[in-house]
Amino acid sequence: MTDQRWSSSPPRLPQLRGGRRRFIRCIYVVGFMDLFGVSMIIPLLSHHVKALGATPTVAGIVGSTYGILQLFSSTLVGSWSDVVGRQDSLLTCLLLSALGYGLLGMSSSIALFVLARIPVGLFKHSLSICRALLSDLVSESERPLVMGHFNAASSVGFILGPVVGGYLTEHEGGFYTSSFMCAAIFLVNAGLVWMLPWSEMLADRRQTNRSNDPGKGCHDNHCSRAVQNGSHGPRPALAAADAGGAPGPGGGAPPGRSRRPAWREVSLLQPAWRQLSSVSSKIRTVASSDMWDLFLVRLLMAVAIMLYYSNFSLAMEERFALRPKATGYLISYSSTLGALAGFLVGPVTQLYRSNMAALLLHSTVLTCSLILLYAAAPSVWQVLLTSTFFAISTSIGRTCITDLELQRGGAQASGTLIGAGQSVTAVGRVLAPLLSGLAQEFSPCGPPSLGVLLALAAVALLLLRIPKWDRREASKVAKL
Repeated sequence: MTDQRWSSSPPRLPQLRGGRRRFIRCIYVVGFMDLFGVSMIIPLLSHHVKALGATPTVAGIVGSTYGILQLFSSTLVGSWSDVVGRQDSLLTCLLLSALGYGLLGMSSSIALFVLARIPVGLFKHSLSICRALLSDLVSESERPLVMGHFNAASSVGFILGPVVGGYLTEHEGGFYTSSFMCAAIFLVNAGLVWMLPWSEMLADRRQTNRSNDPGKGCHDNHCSRAVQNGSHGPRPALAAADAGGAPGPGGGAPPGRSRRPAWREVSLLQPAWRQLSSVSSKIRTVASSDMWDLFLVRLLMAVAIMLYYSNFSLAMEERFALRPKATGYLISYSSTLGALAGFLVGPVTQLYRSNMAALLLHSTVLTCSLILLYAAAPSVWQVLLTSTFFAISTSIGRTCITDLELQRGGAQASGTLIGAGQSVTAVGRVLAPLLSGLAQEFSPCGPPSLGVLLALAAVALLLLRIPKWDRREASKVAKL
């Protein structure tokens, strides 16, 4: 059978059914409002905790609380969303995040500030669950386009939020007003999620799965070898195990067991031990899967990109005597381009005929080259040029790595996989400040120079592993 990836162009979003298209656009709104609310608060946190009387050391420890909690909770909550379903898990995360931001609006002491960060650190995974939900709703070929649009909508919220937060801060009690407004936004998001036509989407998925049933032929325009959510080809062992049992002969699902992902395995009201058992089973399956290379590439590139931004303002001042206001404009310009780049993911994926491995390799090479050019930039204009393409390459690279993780792992564990990816990125957030501080001891260009080395390591790893991925893919196609 000819590889569908090379014989047809990926479908566009308008080919989706009207109800599903509206559902997806509502998820875009959820992503926009989520980051809009959060970005109102983020720039104000350090100022507020210092205003409460914290020393710089205590402020640093308190500030790391969120990252540490995210590191351990990302995979757990992602896997939990696979077990109890996207609706219940998303509503729970939104409501508990609203509680955390509401407590933040009442934080008059450091102890209450830390207490407010705990529910947010544990359950602020609404964006990850939204990404897993989108991967459930669309085929593999549609996924990069939809994920790119979702990332663009979220990024726009992250650009606009600090403007509103800064405006509110100029008034008395501005931080508290911003916190309560953020909590209200999360409550509105929860209401929107509650009103979405989940039963209609579930019925639509079942109808699509029946049309993709190999025993009844394949009449859906979106039906292809690569469709993980409702595909009819052999699955990797990871997807088979996540279906609720051990892999059958040849790595497929066990006889008599459905290979299609369900929206939930157990109810939210089921005993906690049953939910924990399913969650731990999924995490063990992902941990034992052969995906270390993708996660390592994600880690290397995450740290490299964070090193690029780690001392950006300071480096601009030391290297080019650029004022902080001008640096802020440059950062805003780059962030805006990063948001707009989300809309380029679909056309670029179509240009590459959905060969996400090649696209990831090329975007990684481009990112590495741009970090090198930034480190050696003789003028601000070259920095401006590198920032322009850097925002685009990193946006495409993030979508590629997520899509490849879902391709390799299968849609059965999409929440677990996305959560594991977020945990890997959280490790990068812990490592990057330490490496940046050490590199700055030598030169203002030290952090981006170290980022170049890490990006080169990611490129080398991709060059070694992509041929093995291609052989594995050819073997899967031959079995169809």
